[in-house]
Amino acid sequence: MRTRRVLLPALCAVILLSVFLSCSPAKKSISFDQLKVTGSMHLDFATQFSVDYFEGGYKMLSLADGSKFFVVPEGASLPAGADQVAVPLYQPLENIYLAATSAMCLFDSLERLDAIRLSGTKSEGWYIANAREAMKEGRILYAGRYNAPDYELITASGCPLAIESMMIAHASEIKEQLEQLDIAVLVDQSSNEVHPLGRSEWIKLYAALLNEEEKAEQIFSRQAGYLNAALNSAPSGKTVAFFYVSSSGRIIARRSGDYVSKMISLAGGKYIFDNLGDSTAKSSTVALEPEFFYSKARDADIIIYNAAIADEVASLSKLVDKCPLLADFKAFKSGNVWCTNKNMYQETTALGQMIDSLNKIFADGSGAVSELPFFYRLR
Repeated sequence: MRTRRVLLPALCAVILLSVFLSCSPAKKSISFDQLKVTGSMHLDFATQFSVDYFEGGYKMLSLADGSKFFVVPEGASLPAGADQVAVPLYQPLENIYLAATSAMCLFDSLERLDAIRLSGTKSEGWYIANAREAMKEGRILYAGRYNAPDYELITASGCPLAIESMMIAHASEIKEQLEQLDIAVLVDQSSNEVHPLGRSEWIKLYAALLNEEEKAEQIFSRQAGYLNAALNSAPSGKTVAFFYVSSSGRIIARRSGDYVSKMISLAGGKYIFDNLGDSTAKSSTVALEPEFFYSKARDADIIIYNAAIADEVASLSKLVDKCPLLADFKAFKSGNVWCTNKNMYQETTALGQMIDSLNKIFADGSGAVSELPFFYRLR
């Protein structure tokens, strides 16, 4: 009987508590329309995206193509109506399928490769050491190219987000299929940025997905510092030819006004090919007739061979084997021939440092400089 007397009050307390909770008014879920904007991300050069911050830790990512993504912080619920305005993304974001190669270095710089589980590039295709190592160790898996993804692996991995390059426009059915599988598709539009450092500033967009904004700001500020140093130096006025020789022997140069030619200009040089290509075309390269190439580039002060696309070359003689015309060029005779490293196009984070290296190449009058980040001199 003593035990029963002890238990009875406790039982009554539990019953009263449950009745109280059942009679309490339910907590109202917040509506998207009620959320207040608390600020927006500061951007120096990027124009192809924006980030707005809302109370409660919510974020809205808006891209130039009209797509919007609403980031829901961990532990929070989706505000009513938000999914009618934007695609919801729930933090922590992980198991991402990354098919946009230009973005890998941004995640790497943020030290957040752990957010990527799937890659659209095989390990041997990466010139980013940490990405290649992650794939060799199985921390990142190959899930097929952007136009032939491994849907089974992607869905089995619990992938919530696919980051695609603008090449996905040529395979719109892939984007539709991913979305039908309830996988959000974010198209990286950094290649549409007018200023080269606008591309680098996309690190801030990915940082917003991962709550790494402060780190991104520090990384980007260093690149802006490189740019400012180059802009504060006297322009060299050196003319520069930037090209590569395709496997079929064709001369392929960058279109005038693209981000590489702009980096040359920002570094104090002058791209030798004026008004080359259609400024409205999506292609960033132009195939040149040998006669035209010879007439325009023969007197260039500096040659930069684009080995990021073609095979790297080890010497001037190897380069002449690819294009005998070069033996008669001014830059070849003076020893002002440089080659890019293979990682140039995958290092979106470091475009400021590339501009700084170009500035040093243009300023070197003695020929003493032989190697710089992303470039090396041919002897």
